[in-house]
Amino acid sequence: MIVITGATGQLGRLVITELLKTHPASELIAAVRSLEKAQDLAALGVTLRQADYNLPATLDTAFQGAEKVLLISSSELGQRIEQHRAVIAAAKRANVKLLAYTSLLHADTSPLGLGVDHRATEALLQESGLPVVILRNGWYSENYTVSIPTALAHQTLAGCAGDGRIASASRADYAAAAAVVLSTDTQAGKVYELAGDEAYTLTDMAAEISQQSGTTVKYLNLPQADYQALLLQAGLPEPVAALLADSDSGAAKGGLFDDSRQLSKLIGRPTQPLSHAVANALNAG
Repeated sequence: MIVITGATGQLGRLVITELLKTHPASELIAAVRSLEKAQDLAALGVTLRQADYNLPATLDTAFQGAEKVLLISSSELGQRIEQHRAVIAAAKRANVKLLAYTSLLHADTSPLGLGVDHRATEALLQESGLPVVILRNGWYSENYTVSIPTALAHQTLAGCAGDGRIASASRADYAAAAAVVLSTDTQAGKVYELAGDEAYTLTDMAAEISQQSGTTVKYLNLPQADYQALLLQAGLPEPVAALLADSDSGAAKGGLFDDSRQLSKLIGRPTQPLSHAVANALNAG
């Protein structure tokens, strides 16, 4: 049995979709906080079990009979380390044969503030003594393409990434990688640095948006504090605005770049290029 935590999240659902290509639904367990939000997964034959990172007893029940567990990192800023600690402890009590964790690209050296929680979690994983595989996911292309409607409306793509190169990939690409790792043996002890095949700057992205949309969009590079203020003005919560501005600043320092192509090698195909990511966003809009 394979347990996927956070299974109703954007990445979790995609991982299950990928696993269903090679595994019967009866072998998959969706560990979710809300059973109501996972009824579509139940309709596919996937077993639902309630699991709350803040309630360890639910994790013990969710992990019963699990051979492998995918710990998708929590999205709750300020709580993640303790939540991850609870999941790791439950996985150890369940004697799982493999615990996979979605970390951050080059977490050990990343200039992004996000790296703090991931480094702490990786340390907990190593201390646990469990068979562990770490998926250091780079940036999701969707993190940037979600801003395309705003960029078109103002003819400006704002950020503070400077000329930093961003090797992003789609969530589907990272989900495919997780599915491969969960479906193959001899993964324990491995650390994957996962990023897109193609790197681009936000200036490149603005040019791609312009070409495909027919509306000229320019990249406006701002100081980190000014970009954070702009995000706050747009209505984002303070922690989210701070995180995005910090991540852009980290990109300027090379924190979102990797050219090892481990992701495409793992999934056996090229990752989604920027042109396709922009096209998908424009078509969705």
